[in-house]
Amino acid sequence: MTTTELGQALRRWRDRVAPQTAGLPAGGQRRAAGLRREELALLAGISVDYVTRLEQGRAANPSGQVVEALARALRLSGDERAYLFRLAGLVPPGPETVPGYLTPSVQRLLDRLVDTPVGVSDAAMTLLMANPMYAALMGDQSGLRGFERNGVWRNFMGAPTRVRHTPEERRDFEVGMVAELRATYGRYPADRQLRRLVAELKAGSERFGELWDAGVVGRLEGSRKTIEHPHVGLLTLDCDLLRVEGNDLHILVYSAEPGTEEAEKLALLSVLGTQSLVG
Repeated sequence: MTTTELGQALRRWRDRVAPQTAGLPAGGQRRAAGLRREELALLAGISVDYVTRLEQGRAANPSGQVVEALARALRLSGDERAYLFRLAGLVPPGPETVPGYLTPSVQRLLDRLVDTPVGVSDAAMTLLMANPMYAALMGDQSGLRGFERNGVWRNFMGAPTRVRHTPEERRDFEVGMVAELRATYGRYPADRQLRRLVAELKAGSERFGELWDAGVVGRLEGSRKTIEHPHVGLLTLDCDLLRVEGNDLHILVYSAEPGTEEAEKLALLSVLGTQSLVG
């Protein structure tokens, strides 16, 4: 397979994805109904230049992570995803690798939750996608790369967060994250990226190392979370963690009880989006 075939496939699939189905505005002058290159780049978390070079056959050998991100952004079926991997000269990830594929049925579910902050992570807690409401609530994470997109790495390596924990909540959350990650590690012991993540966390965080060496194993549960938003202030929301067992995905959903101040703030966030209110 040649990079020209890869480029043609990417362009063909890009043309069939309507921007509104991907949570993007459909306004403005558009030559085609599908995604623009810059929109595909945004959804996949790669540069516009790289998308252009892939489509024009000027870039070869994209990584598995890039191919997986493109498959998610383009909403490919299982067969199409496998075909894309082969066009890129790669073998589709096998059962020994942490899955990162969003099935069409999961994608349809997410499409219906446009007014609800929703993020989808893999079993290692690496963020795969987030809808606009999630970005409005938690901050735009589309520019994060590599382990910066991993929730365990961000929490133990001191990355900025809008979540506010009490000391006890923080301890319980850390134990839950390490317990979940160890369980995932046990299911995918041959996943090289997962082994690298654990090694980097042990080297960079004494607290993570202590918990990892303690051998905690379990599941991270949903909870109530307090979020400090720069424009609407504090929100205490229900944070439910839904599991897609067949694909080993985590769907994180934030919600508020109707009629409460938190519900009003979430409604305001749906209008504000990620825009800055600084004059």
